[in-house]
Amino acid sequence: MSNHSPLPNESIGPSGPETDHKSGSRRLVRSLKGPAQFLSFWVAIALPFVHLPLLAQGLGDPQITLTFLTLLSVNVLALYVGHGHNQE
Repeated sequence: MSNHSPLPNESIGPSGPETDHKSGSRRLVRSLKGPAQFLSFWVAIALPFVHLPLLAQGLGDPQITLTFLTLLSVNVLALYVGHGHNQE
């Protein structure tokens, strides 16, 4: 007779160097999430004030247009990353 069960025992997780690396990277991501959201939130608030002088100057120059579009895309990214800041 065998004591082998056809169902896996999920209460015992795998162990080894791969698992330690995964849990370490998860811990690092969790520790960086709060500060990254905080910084992104405030960058998303501050960047529109940088857009105003560019818009006032006009977007006729291709370099100014590229700068404006780059700042706009950074602002959208900051809004996405920082949207969960200070929400419980």
